[in-house]
Amino acid sequence: MMNRYLRYGCTVVAAALGLMANPGAQAQQAWPNKPVRMVVPYAAGAVPDVIARLVGDRLATIWGQAVIIDNKPGAGGIPGMTALARSPNDGYTLGMLPAAVLTLTPYLYKNPQFNIDTDYTPIAAVATGPMMVVVSSNSDIHTLADLVRSAKAQPGKLNFAAMQTNSVPHLTGEMLSRTTGMNLTTVPYASSPATTTALLSGEANVTIDGLPALTQYVKAGKFRALAVTSANRLPGFENVPTVAETFKGFEALGWFALFAPAGLAPDVVEKINRDVNRVVQAPDLVARFADFGIYPKAGSPKALTEFVNAQRTTWKKVVTDLDLKPQ
Repeated sequence: MMNRYLRYGCTVVAAALGLMANPGAQAQQAWPNKPVRMVVPYAAGAVPDVIARLVGDRLATIWGQAVIIDNKPGAGGIPGMTALARSPNDGYTLGMLPAAVLTLTPYLYKNPQFNIDTDYTPIAAVATGPMMVVVSSNSDIHTLADLVRSAKAQPGKLNFAAMQTNSVPHLTGEMLSRTTGMNLTTVPYASSPATTTALLSGEANVTIDGLPALTQYVKAGKFRALAVTSANRLPGFENVPTVAETFKGFEALGWFALFAPAGLAPDVVEKINRDVNRVVQAPDLVARFADFGIYPKAGSPKALTEFVNAQRTTWKKVVTDLDLKPQ
């Protein structure tokens, strides 16, 4: 009897010593047992930051741990991306990453300082942000076909207000021009408010931007929506056709996805993915996303990887076709 108790005691001690020798395994089993940091490579108040806070608040409720938003804005998102890549791969640092930093920065910067294929673990898609092609409500242009005809009839005479040079909205406009054979004059502006002001004042004839920047003007009757850049018509904008209805196959999206540093344990990836999918499909968050012209996108880590790779291929071709040189 004594030997049996002795053996049992030795087993318990050995297990305890094993956990002490490998505290990472213990922490992983209990994940999350402390606050989680979510890096956002944009400034506070930007759309990626808003998305991160909406999702982070709901994940904090599920996890019973705070989700702390860490804004690291900068050129092409590089400061935020490098901070994420260099963080421990223990699940306590995540990144809410928008499309541009994954699909444009690697091609537009000579030294982006990160590698998408080796530095990150894809976890979950979060949402997509389609764009809209708009003109002033005072314009004689009523459809996308009208815009194309007008631009071709007077080459270089119509101004396209581009929101930030080499941004997703700007390059979507360039891609649309090439697809349709238009010859628009691109006029770069520093921000979305600047492009909308240009359109309102008559300085510009057309602009393309995400729905958050344009919806209020469309609903107020100041802008006329010609088309959306998603593959399908959008809830709340069913009367606005897609570009693809006129020019087959055209699609351009902004989007947001959750990543972690490379090497995150598969069981933690699975848990976060499951919880994010649950959060982004919850009716209250779907409604909040709709307020910003954002639409939930759930799926597996594998599906996210395939989506991102397809998007990278699309935007690399745009950069190549436009002969854009890394800065």
